[in-house]
Amino acid sequence: MNTHLLFRITIFFVLGITSCKSDYQKMVEKELSSGKQVDELFLGLKLGMTRKEFYETCWELNKEGVLTNGPTELSVEYDAALPSGNTAKMRFYPKFEDDQLYLMPVEFTYLGWAPWNEELSAENLRSDVVSLLQDWYNTEFIEVANEDKSLLAYVSVEGNRRVRIFKKHLSVVRVEIVDLKVLQKIEEEPS
Repeated sequence: MNTHLLFRITIFFVLGITSCKSDYQKMVEKELSSGKQVDELFLGLKLGMTRKEFYETCWELNKEGVLTNGPTELSVEYDAALPSGNTAKMRFYPKFEDDQLYLMPVEFTYLGWAPWNEELSAENLRSDVVSLLQDWYNTEFIEVANEDKSLLAYVSVEGNRRVRIFKKHLSVVRVEIVDLKVLQKIEEEPS
């Protein structure tokens, strides 16, 4: 096989592989390769903070009346004013790796939600949460869906921080904010 033909086959293969990547995959690769470190979560909480720092920050916000204990043993609650003018309960509690916060799952539920109140549907809540987080982080979200569009999420990646928003069930929208570098490290480690 001559060198020219081998070169053409290699270029075709590389173009084929890179063109198969989704917009999401391209965004993740671009942001991770940028070297940018983005740790901001909300209310002074940050990716990478220790358990002690997390508890101290929440304790101070609790004393100020900003945060309260959530309905379960391991949850913190915040009343979030949404862009629509509606208020939602925002409940969260992080996950730690090597004593550092790397994942912040958050669940939003409209106050006054009822199955017959279409104004407070999970779809409207998801739109409201996307708008809220666009304002908080000054970022845009892309829509990501499976082939039949039965699963829909909105995603933003800035440097190491990925924010994913999706409908969890009838009344709840879930947000997962993760440090992708730590997540990759965890996924690469043997179980």
